[in-house]
Amino acid sequence: MKPFPQDDVPPRMRDATPAPLLRLHADIDTRVATIREAHPDWQCARGCATCCRQLADIPRLTAAEWALLKEGLAALPPQRLEEIRGKVARLAAAQSRPIVCPMLDEMEGACPVYAQRPVACRTYGFYVQRELGLYCGDIEARVGGGELADVVWGNHDAVDHALGTLGEARPLTEWFADDIKLQAE
Repeated sequence: MKPFPQDDVPPRMRDATPAPLLRLHADIDTRVATIREAHPDWQCARGCATCCRQLADIPRLTAAEWALLKEGLAALPPQRLEEIRGKVARLAAAQSRPIVCPMLDEMEGACPVYAQRPVACRTYGFYVQRELGLYCGDIEARVGGGELADVVWGNHDAVDHALGTLGEARPLTEWFADDIKLQAE
């Protein structure tokens, strides 16, 4: 598996994204790059998508994250965007968990809006929360087997605090529903 390409958010999107979110992305990207450099065999890479196929709940995004994600969605071919909208609509009605991320291209095992993905996606597998652990079963197994003792994990509580300064987070399904309503008006 190849590592994901570096996030290269186009300048137009960078200009529209609030500075606190860009700083948070830069901090996360630095932590992730450090871990990847020290561990070239890190399993979080294009084609894995285990986390994207086993979400505990519908992702929650701040308005700033949604605006950035919308930019990425707008760049997709119309057919792909309609597929995603259909998946989101079905997700809104689904009761069972875990869920599959509606953005995931399941054939490629990749995200078509990778550069614009939410913070939760950026941190998964590289950040921990005190009470909740590492989240990824594959990584937890490696840690349990004595590997990765040298990894300096990111603090997800600090990330949550930084996100909290950007305003309330809402489920992805609500953002899509509101967007569809606006388009219909």
